Amino acid sequence: MSITIADVAARAGVSKTTVSRVLNGKGELDLRTAERVRQVIAELGYVPSARAVGLARGRTRIVGMLVPSLTWPWMGEVLQGAVDVVESQGYGLLLFTFNRGEESMHQFASQVSAQSFDGLLVIEPEGTLTYIEQLHARGLPVVLIDDRAKRPQFPSVATTNRAGGESAARHLLELGRYRPLVITGVERFGCTHERLDGFRDTYAEAGIELDPELVFEGDFTHESGRRGVQYALEQRLAFDAIFAHNDLSAGGAIQAVRETGRNVPNDVSVVGFDDIPYAEHTEPPLTTVHQPMRQMGQAAARMLMGYFGGTPLPEDPQVLPTTLIVRSSTAPKPTARTRPAPKHRSH
Repeated sequence: MSITIADVAARAGVSKTTVSRVLNGKGELDLRTAERVRQVIAELGYVPSARAVGLARGRTRIVGMLVPSLTWPWMGEVLQGAVDVVESQGYGLLLFTFNRGEESMHQFASQVSAQSFDGLLVIEPEGTLTYIEQLHARGLPVVLIDDRAKRPQFPSVATTNRAGGESAARHLLELGRYRPLVITGVERFGCTHERLDGFRDTYAEAGIELDPELVFEGDFTHESGRRGVQYALEQRLAFDAIFAHNDLSAGGAIQAVRETGRNVPNDVSVVGFDDIPYAEHTEPPLTTVHQPMRQMGQAAARMLMGYFGGTPLPEDPQVLPTTLIVRSSTAPKPTARTRPAPKHRSH
């Protein structure tokens, strides 16, 4: 049978309240009494319930994390970043996904009501932002990761989506690529607009207006990258580069281009966005805009840990920079070769 707090109290000749005070370091206790209780705890091998101790302290020492799905390509990096920080501070992580829609949300709400965690990290499942804002307003500390340009009414960690689009454009312009096909992300996401605006404005500053027909709405999937290329070919639209709004669609685009017999990067250079591990293993390896996803998870978790330690949550978003990673899917546009003049034979 497991040893209980009552067993410790009986052996030490004190009340259960006294044992609880020793465990939680609360209240003034006679030193000899406290030492006797600790000795009995050691003799009996009593291990207190982490939840019971947490409730006694007013904390569960658990952080909740709500995410749309674990299948998103960069989700593992964010999770690992958050776990690195949370576990280093002696906290646990309680993970909730939104895979089953309303059923998932009801399950999550029941855990909120039960006060099962001290604070919440969120990668917003679509349509839940208002509810999360209400939780924060009622006193639950919340930090949003990847705000998708929504600028919520609570702390967040974001990245420079617009600057990422600008860096992709500058790179392609430097390579002499003046007619890019853009395969965007989901239209309703703010990050899609920021990446496109940064890319389009940088080309405009160079005196080049993007052809609206060469902007194809994708959905961040490998297949949408293929569809974007196929659409351009069917419409007989010439392009010498592709900017895809994530690495999966960039990989699909590379595959579709190569299937036409064209060369990547010489005929068509391709740039992605995210820098997930997959990007290093496309053929050729993908030039892409690196999002610091693990660092974003770490930064958000540090905000919560700081709050638990007495530091107020910041009012302004923490924004981490993107970085262009150049690999082999981009190269200077070959210059047109002039046909050499025929050599005259000497008589």
